[in-house]
Amino acid sequence: MMGRNQTSISEFLLLGLPIQPEQQNLFYALFLAMYLTTLLGNFLIIVLTQLDSHLHMPMYLFLSNLSFSDLCFSSVTMPKLLQNMQNHDPSSIPYADCLTQMYFFLYFSDLESFLLVAMAYDRYVAICFPLRYTAIMSPMLCLSLVALSWVLTTFHATLHTLLMARLCFCADNVIPHFFCDMSALLKLACSDTRVNELVIFIMGGLILVIPFLFILGSYARIVSSILKVPSSKGICKAFSTCGSHLSVVSLFYGTVIGLYLCLSANSSTLKETVMAMMYTVVTPMLNPFIYSLRNRDMKGALERVICKRQNPFLL
Repeated sequence: MMGRNQTSISEFLLLGLPIQPEQQNLFYALFLAMYLTTLLGNFLIIVLTQLDSHLHMPMYLFLSNLSFSDLCFSSVTMPKLLQNMQNHDPSSIPYADCLTQMYFFLYFSDLESFLLVAMAYDRYVAICFPLRYTAIMSPMLCLSLVALSWVLTTFHATLHTLLMARLCFCADNVIPHFFCDMSALLKLACSDTRVNELVIFIMGGLILVIPFLFILGSYARIVSSILKVPSSKGICKAFSTCGSHLSVVSLFYGTVIGLYLCLSANSSTLKETVMAMMYTVVTPMLNPFIYSLRNRDMKGALERVICKRQNPFLL
């Protein structure tokens, strides 16, 4: 390797999405609408949880952090993608900016994973141990879970970024993707990537697979408790809630696990791009609708905030 001529890469070229030129404007409008929906939906949740005292509960503490994570997660990749589509031409990204984008992409995706686990645990305690909910989900425990999520994501994202920074990149600097994805960068590296791949496999199990199994276990216990309740209306409502939550969780974890842990080295670029779009664009947009905007408490908070603005003297 030392005797091999290598060229230092100062920037990468992002090819973007494999879309026909005549369809660029249509998809640009679609992705712009999805991005704006993600921003507005998640921003609305953050504002409501801060303004309405009725939402100062563990569930909405986790939800507001999840909304902030989704907002940032989507903003890591979407502006660059929209710029690329608007210019109708591949865009360049400096080497340092590429690693920075990869770091924050990993950071907020990991943060979402941990927050989904905390939310599943919160629902498990609320449904299975309703009389002990306040004692178990104390403010100290909730803040500790949120703080732990932020700390663990920092460690994981930093580890992968430092391992990526040690690799050598030769003449090929074209990334067939719409952002600096870790798997795409590994394919461009001309040095040994076995350590990176091993860490991805090990840490992926800890960060993705184990939390996913924990969430499934929590919802299995929730369903088991629900079936013991004789009320058919309560059963339907709880199954509706659990089903919608699990659909988003499965979409997020399924695509991420499939992309980073299950796909082979010769998997198609189109397949990887579609899977990446699912958890970078679709999931952050769906979370506000699934977790909150269908929620009665959130709707009540929105009505109270609007009424308070119309009548400041209303208590």
